[in-house]
Amino acid sequence: MEQGDVKVILLILIGIIVIIIWRFQRWSGGSARRHSTFPRQIDIPEDDVVELLEAEGFDVLAGKTKIPITMTINEREQLESRLFIDYFVQKEDDVYLVKVARDRKPLEMTGSAVRDMLLPYTLMYPEAQGILYVDIAANKIKKIIFHIEV
Repeated sequence: MEQGDVKVILLILIGIIVIIIWRFQRWSGGSARRHSTFPRQIDIPEDDVVELLEAEGFDVLAGKTKIPITMTINEREQLESRLFIDYFVQKEDDVYLVKVARDRKPLEMTGSAVRDMLLPYTLMYPEAQGILYVDIAANKIKKIIFHIEV
């Protein structure tokens, strides 16, 4: 073998290793998005909220979803509750959770009020891009994204 042959073989081996590493990173990083835990429903009732979301370019994946929660107090007492997510929507590759404004429980746009009302949803679905807060009376969608520093 000549000196030039060894250099060519080394370049080919380095290229193959780079491609394998790149493919593995792409596969492992993208698998969470492809195999997400977001629910999908076929029959989503058409209402004002769905029309507003679709007009803004979102595809509605699922309607009202109930998330049961069980809590144990002092290893004896068990409490149950639930949270509801109004819709799951997607725009391009980004999935958002949707909460619809309610007259009986309005969201005050302060840091603590937004945190108290919406942060639990972000913690349940950390792979979601954020939360859309839909105020159908004002015909507005507010995109809320939490940035948490630990």
